[in-house]
This record gives sequence, structure tokens and C-alpha cells, in this order.
Amino acid sequence: MQNEICCESPIIAGTAEPETNIQHPMEGLLRMDRMPHIWCSGCGLGSVVTAFVEGLKKAGSDFDKVAVVSGIGCTGRVAGYINLDSFHTTHGRAIPFATGLKMANNDMTTVVISGDGDLFAIGGNHLIHAARRNVDINVICVNNFIYGMTGGQTAPTTPLQARSSTAPYGNYEQPFNLVGLAAAAGASYVARWSAMHVRRLADSIAVAANKKGFCFIEVISPCPTVFARKNMGGTGLDLLKSFGERTVIDHDADPTKIPIGMNDEIVCGNFINEDRPTYWENVQTGIRDAVDKENVYWKNL
Repeated sequence: MQNEICCESPIIAGTAEPETNIQHPMEGLLRMDRMPHIWCSGCGLGSVVTAFVEGLKKAGSDFDKVAVVSGIGCTGRVAGYINLDSFHTTHGRAIPFATGLKMANNDMTTVVISGDGDLFAIGGNHLIHAARRNVDINVICVNNFIYGMTGGQTAPTTPLQARSSTAPYGNYEQPFNLVGLAAAAGASYVARWSAMHVRRLADSIAVAANKKGFCFIEVISPCPTVFARKNMGGTGLDLLKSFGERTVIDHDADPTKIPIGMNDEIVCGNFINEDRPTYWENVQTGIRDAVDKENVYWKNL
């Protein structure tokens, strides 16, 4: 029976040539000259890139008016692979760079895609103040719980008791709850998904692309090469299965009360979606008020 099936295949039977010019559906939005990428087998970043592109498509974004900014680290390479206006900035400075870009061209959809180390360690101060100001940028933070590119050191998100190269007997530092921090700092939109929830993640990215204000999306991503090797072991697929088993979707959850532990449940959802004046709107209002006061002053002279 197997032989019959094989003989019916035109390629195997030699009656037709295999297609060699098949294009990847995302090829127009990827810098194919930089492929293959450097990411490890089983890493979730490929899924995040796919969800990002699908999210922009769902949002109806004008690709000529989208800019992607990243910092340093595994996730920082996203800007180099996306065939849009992109900027690979210095360590921890993706958000201030994106803020300047948005202020210079307010019509641009400006997206920061970077990692938990880049955004919440050296870049943490920039993030909380951008959220406080409600700068109109989207921040996608890929959280793999560790510094993956530089040797597997403890990161601001490494769970308690998890092992790393700088904590071989287990981490004893309390990790950040990223969605809680972003919400407390004043973000207008806050969500958390995993690299397994690609459709839900794409939907969140679409919402953020069409929303004013500081939008923050955390993406829990497997790191089989470093985090898994030092901890529970297994492949990237094993980690995704673990995320699926541990995930609880609760859109009404308080983001400040859902930290991620080593083996606890991972609460995902769209937690905050509010409208309030953006930084740019406040700047324009301030300028108008100043001009009005100046005019009144000169009239009264």
C-alpha cells in the first residue's frame, strides 16, 4: 500500500518537478537576506514575530507608517529581521528612542519589541516613565525569565528558586510582575499572553496598534537552550505544553496581583483597556494654554 501511494506522487515518480520558488507567506515583511535567523530551535520568538505581523494586518496598519524599535538581547534581533522601518538601539534605550521617534512623527505606529532584561533592568526607569506619561507607543515584552544571549544570568523576571548561571542554587530575588508594574505606572492597555496563544496575541497586538496611549503586552516565551536546561529541562515544545497546562485566562484579573512563580498558574488576558490623554495631547494642550495666557497678558498691558 505504501508503494502505491509513493508511486502516485508526481514528484517521486518523476512526472513533475518540485516547486523551488514557493514564497513564505511572510516573506514580504521579512529581511530574507538575513535568514536563517540566530534564534535557537524551540525559542518562542518566531511565533511572536508571526503574531506581530498578523496583528498589524488585522489592525489594517499602513506598513509604510510602522516603525519597530528594539534594544539588546535575543528579542532585540526582531528589528533586524522585520522588513519595516526598524531601529536596533543600545541596551535599555529602546523606549526613549521610540518616544523621540513618535514625537517627531506622530502619525507613525511606533512599536518597541524587546526582552524582559532590556526593558525592565537597564531600561526599567524609561518604561515606568513612558507609562506614566502615557506616551503613544506599543511595547511588546518577550519574557523568557532569563538573560538568554549573554550566558543565562538571573533576570528581573527569573522566578524564585529558578536556577541561572549567577544563581546555581536557585534565585532568591523577588521577580518583577511585569503587567502589574506597567499597570501601576499608568499604561492605558495591559495584556499578557504566551507564545502558545498566537491568535490571542495577534488580536492584542491589533488592539494596541489602533489604540492611543502606552500599550504594554507581555509574552511568556520558552527558552529551551538556557532556562529549561538549567531548570526543568525539555524542549521548547515541552515548555509550550507546560504553559498551556498552567495558563488561566481571566480578563478581569487585577494585573498587580498575578505574579508568575516557578510552577504556579500563569494568568493571561487583556487586563486594562482605558482611554486617557496621551503625552502628545497633553503637550498640545499645554502649548495652547500657554499661548492663550500670553495673549491675555499682552492684551492687558
